[in-house]
Amino acid sequence: MFDNTRYITRGIKNEIPLELQLFIWNCIDELKGQGKQLDYLQVFELKREIVDDIAMQKIEHRQEVPKYEKTYKILPEGVVSAKIFVIDDNTHSTMLLAEEY
Repeated sequence: MFDNTRYITRGIKNEIPLELQLFIWNCIDELKGQGKQLDYLQVFELKREIVDDIAMQKIEHRQEVPKYEKTYKILPEGVVSAKIFVIDDNTHSTMLLAEEY
């Protein structure tokens, strides 16, 4: 799973900085590299969080089966708020905004 051609939607291209797109793909690749079982649907919630008066990007990564949750905080160039799905249909993987689903 997630070993195929990767695509992004127009919404991702226009609203999510490349740095965050790459970070999200890397989160999935890390799980694969650890031998973890991946659900076909990966969910990422991006939120702004203030830490010591600095705007940080909070990224919550989760899947339902098997249950997995991990939270990251990074300092990107631009902070965004969005819910992102990454879906694998066995022929390709697509990153899209939740509202594009």
